[in-house]
Amino acid sequence: MDKFFMYLGYPFVRYALIVGVLIALCASLLGVTLVLKRFSFIGDGLSHVAFGAMAVATVLKLTNNMLLILPITVICAVLLLKSGQNTRIRGDAAIAMISVGALAFGYLIMNVFSTSANISGDVCSTLFGSTSILTLTKWEVWLCVILSLVVILAFILFYNKIFAVTFDETFSRAIGVKADIYNLIIAIIIALIIVLAMNLVGSLLISALVIFPALSAMRLFKNFKSVIICSACISIVCALGGMIISIMAGTPVGSTIVAVDVVGFAICCLIGKLAERG
Repeated sequence: MDKFFMYLGYPFVRYALIVGVLIALCASLLGVTLVLKRFSFIGDGLSHVAFGAMAVATVLKLTNNMLLILPITVICAVLLLKSGQNTRIRGDAAIAMISVGALAFGYLIMNVFSTSANISGDVCSTLFGSTSILTLTKWEVWLCVILSLVVILAFILFYNKIFAVTFDETFSRAIGVKADIYNLIIAIIIALIIVLAMNLVGSLLISALVIFPALSAMRLFKNFKSVIICSACISIVCALGGMIISIMAGTPVGSTIVAVDVVGFAICCLIGKLAERG
């Protein structure tokens, strides 16, 4: 504990913990909706888009790659939603197309144009997370706080509509709910979460941050609101636990957080089974 409190004395550790908690909270809010709509892997597809955008930003040597990554990911989220509604290209096929295409494009760009002497290391760090979460500047922390507040406020304001669209989109349309607009809001919010989470867990592990807390909460509760609250709590605890273990043991941040999420899911499954038998 003395060692941990010593680490807390460093601003970069406090910044990392704040950003990690905010990202975990935002990811958990939309995770329940995406799992119930069977659209879980939209996070995977958009994370690969963000990887491709990051590759382009790196080649262009942009001082702030967020200015390129964020708008491209949001635009692709909108396009993904439109493609998913096409009768010829269903949602899962659209995700696969965008995911694989963006990943291949990003890797190709980094290989052809990058001047880095360690391309494999750069790609691995981007895909699986890196220590960049521990080198956040105060401006990046404030940007994360502002975007997180936007996500949380949007979810609270449109909670009832998101609930309706999640469980019965056809009925929602019948009673006059503009389902397309709320699906669009969901897509844009998840795009923001993906961009925020890249520095924390990497492109390939972002889906775990969205899916595991939601699935864990569903093993314990059946009510939508209870599942969301439980999912948020589990996500925050796992993110904090993973980051603390990573800092103390020197393990990769993203992989450690996901590993803690997996353990949390196993514990929730066990508790759920014991509750059913009781």
